[in-house]
Parts: sequence; structure tokens; C-alpha cells
Amino acid sequence: MSEVKLAAEPRTEFGKGAARRIRRESKVPAVVYGHGAEPVHITLPGHELLLALRTPNVLLSLDIEGKAQLAIPKAVQRDAIKGFLEHVDLLLVRSGEKVNVEVYVHTEGDLAPGAYLLEHVLSTLTVEAEATHIPESVTVSIEGLEAGASILAKDIPLPAGTTLAIDEDAVVLQVLAAQAEEASEEAAGTAEVGSEA
Repeated sequence: MSEVKLAAEPRTEFGKGAARRIRRESKVPAVVYGHGAEPVHITLPGHELLLALRTPNVLLSLDIEGKAQLAIPKAVQRDAIKGFLEHVDLLLVRSGEKVNVEVYVHTEGDLAPGAYLLEHVLSTLTVEAEATHIPESVTVSIEGLEAGASILAKDIPLPAGTTLAIDEDAVVLQVLAAQAEEASEEAAGTAEVGSEA
């Protein structure tokens, strides 16, 4: 797991106008909370934060007025059209502390030959991991699976020190038979008959 160091500045101005001014300076308003402490409002460098957030569950080492604190992203707000960062909520963590996070589920291998579709019922898996050792993702093999096969949460191998934080019998992936073309042709024929009337 990567750790990214960012210099944070305390923030004393609040509201939409202040947030716009902060973003014009290529910075992002953020709030750091956790461990029963009062939330701390800060400003982070926009470009560096954007690059850091490309890594899922990145561990941020924040320098807040000379004091180093570890945090992980909990909520990221982006502009719906332009995609720039509008605001970030960060959760304080300590080395050795366990946290619940979502990790992406990646697949490897190929389904059995035939007209099969792989449905991702869950694209992420909620796991409990040590804050400084959060996996970026988990990988499971789908090699040779046929229609009707499913992979449950408990079937996915997890890194050492990581445990499931959801029902172990939750379906994560399932293999479906592709719809037959005949059925779609029949539907098209029905539509044509209806249009003649």
C-alpha cells in the first residue's frame, strides 16, 4: 500500500465563496475527523491530491502545522461535469488500527467456451484491514466457469491480515447464459406485426 505525503493548511474560511476561492488557487477544501477529536478543516494541494486518489484506499500522511497525521479518504466529491475535486472527507487512522474499507474485485482467466456472461453483483468487497496495510484490490479466478456458477465473498482469497466485513455467503460474481438470438428475432417479428396494424 502506498503512502502519500501532503502538506495541509488549516482553513478558517467556510461557505461556498471560500470554497470557490480555495479551488481557484488549485487547492481542495477538506475535513479530517476521527478518534473522537473535533473535525479539522484543512486545505490540500489539488494536483497532488488528485494524483494520490488514483490509488484506491490510499494512505495519506498529512503535515498539519508540523504535526504528521495518517488519514484515508472516506468521501470524495467531484464536479459532475468537469470532474475536478470539490471536497474531501478524510478519516484519521493509526498504525495497527483496523478499518473497514471497500476494495475492488478483479477477475482473471476466461469463462468456459460458450455464450456466457459474467455479472458483477458486487464490484467491491467490504473488508477489515490494518489501516497501514489496506489492499488496493482483490483478484479471483473465473477460469472455466459455466452458466449457473457463482463466486461468493468467502471464495475470494484475501491478503494476510485482511478479513471479510460482509456476509461471507454474499454473491459477488455469477455466470449467466447469454440470451438466445431466436428470442430477440421473435420479439422483432412481433414488433413488425404490431406496426402494420
